Amino acid sequence: MRLIGLNRQIILSMSMLMLLSILMIWISSWIFYAIIFKIDPEMLSDPEEWAPTMAEWLWIFAITIFGLVLATFSAVKLTRRILKPLNSVMDSVRRVAHGDLSARASAGDRSLGETAMLVDDFNTMAERLERTAKESLTWNAAIAHELRTPVTILRGTLQGVVDGVFKPEDVEFGSLLSQVEGLGRLVEDLRTLSLADSGQMQLRMAWTDLTLEIGEVSRLLKQELETKGYTLQLDLSDHPVCCDAARIRQIVLALLDNARRHADPGSLRLSTRVHDGQYYLTLEDAGPGIADTLAPHVFEAFRRGDSLDDLNAGSGLGLAVVEAIARAHGGSAACARGAAGGTVLTIRWPLDNGAVAS
Repeated sequence: MRLIGLNRQIILSMSMLMLLSILMIWISSWIFYAIIFKIDPEMLSDPEEWAPTMAEWLWIFAITIFGLVLATFSAVKLTRRILKPLNSVMDSVRRVAHGDLSARASAGDRSLGETAMLVDDFNTMAERLERTAKESLTWNAAIAHELRTPVTILRGTLQGVVDGVFKPEDVEFGSLLSQVEGLGRLVEDLRTLSLADSGQMQLRMAWTDLTLEIGEVSRLLKQELETKGYTLQLDLSDHPVCCDAARIRQIVLALLDNARRHADPGSLRLSTRVHDGQYYLTLEDAGPGIADTLAPHVFEAFRRGDSLDDLNAGSGLGLAVVEAIARAHGGSAACARGAAGGTVLTIRWPLDNGAVAS
């Protein structure tokens, strides 16, 4: 049994109390009998008798009372040290139960290892609860904002048709369909993020040559990108990688869509490479680049450099989905400024064990 933390403190306290009690009995007995022998030896019981004399009974009573006082003092002192952090946790739990998520417990004496760990774990839990509550409010507000515009457009147009303000043949159903598709993408992105955060994202891992997968996605978007003034350049490695091909296609689509919305028309360079057991997928645009203050946050949900009222700004979930899929593969996502001044988005994951951290 390891003598650490609270266990160590209790054993040391009890051992010290026992040692002090023994020393006290020895010393007090020596003093008592030395004094009695000098005053009146008749006050001591005869060696052949078992019953103590009155003087000896008084000494036994006094030493017992003194021992009880010493034991009580030591127990109260140790109990206070133990109960102080426990009471702090109890009070903080009560406050959290009543809705005060800012409540934090105090560890007090950190030499009591278990109680200090209990306080630290409670504070960590309370911080996560508080952060989750704040993030929930932010998410609810952001989702409500994203839903408001397409729902308003759809409702206004359909209400106009019902009221006879618009004739059905005058309604631009293509525009309405794009709003519905946008809602569908928003729902799917939210579902992906929810699965990733809960650890429930299912990946179908298989050895894949992503050259074919990325080439297929590029062909689908080529005409749209060229119409917007972008030139897509591919520099792909044919090295096989263990991944969920469908999710990687989702990453490529999100990266290209993000570039289409935010990058200046020009060259888009999409490349893959293998280095030090990691597979790298990189997209570099021609500018204008992401502000240094925003770069560390581009993969957070609903974080954008554009105004929320910019119709071309997107939902703000695309790169968050990219980071979630990379994390599910046991990898990560990074944002940096390229040599030419554009933005470089890099996704990496283990070459042959992508499912380990999923």
